[in-house]
Amino acid sequence: MIKFHGLNKLSLVDYPEHMSAILFTGHCNFRCPFCHNSSLVLDPESQGVLDNDEILSFLRKRKNMLDGVVITGGEPTVHEDLLDFIKQVKELGYLVKLDTNGALPSRLASLIDSGCIDYIAMDIKNSLDAYARTIGVSGFDTSVIETSVRMIKESGIDYEFRTTVVKELHYEENFEKICALIAPCSRYFLQTFVPSEDTIEKNLSAPDKDAMKNYLKLVKNYITDAYIRDSRD
Repeated sequence: MIKFHGLNKLSLVDYPEHMSAILFTGHCNFRCPFCHNSSLVLDPESQGVLDNDEILSFLRKRKNMLDGVVITGGEPTVHEDLLDFIKQVKELGYLVKLDTNGALPSRLASLIDSGCIDYIAMDIKNSLDAYARTIGVSGFDTSVIETSVRMIKESGIDYEFRTTVVKELHYEENFEKICALIAPCSRYFLQTFVPSEDTIEKNLSAPDKDAMKNYLKLVKNYITDAYIRDSRD
């Protein structure tokens, strides 16, 4: 049975145009230095474990308030029993949004083929030549990222791609290459990194607003529906 280590009972922003609850899985196959959920990645048991029956009971009671459930992490697709839980959520009548890093395309394909996923948000960590450094995994085979991008775009499911922009890791040339990887696409968001005490590395910083605007201007040459998400606004 899949373990969840956190529940946000109401979000108005994580699932576009829907009120949702957010469930957090533990563990991840990446070690992104800027990850803001590092405790879920490195030591999920320290965050406690939620009872699945209690989660489902909560969702039954909130059916008239919520219309979506976001499953995030960590990385949800590392859990083989993820689909079993999602099916139970779908039986309650909820829409399901999946957040993923796209590193396990075979498992992502099973989720897509199940018909149980209504929205996918895939993190594009960086241009392919900068992936290993950005995810903290040396020798990473980026072909799986290319496969997942293609699969999501061809799935017929609503989706978005997004990149968390870190001053020390992202430059204009990276975004040229990212656009070559994902364009044309439905939506692409540049998310401003927010330093915190729970990141894996502590010496990283956010780009300033002018830098973000310049990156967006560049991206819009290739992707019309591109936007900045910035919690500082």
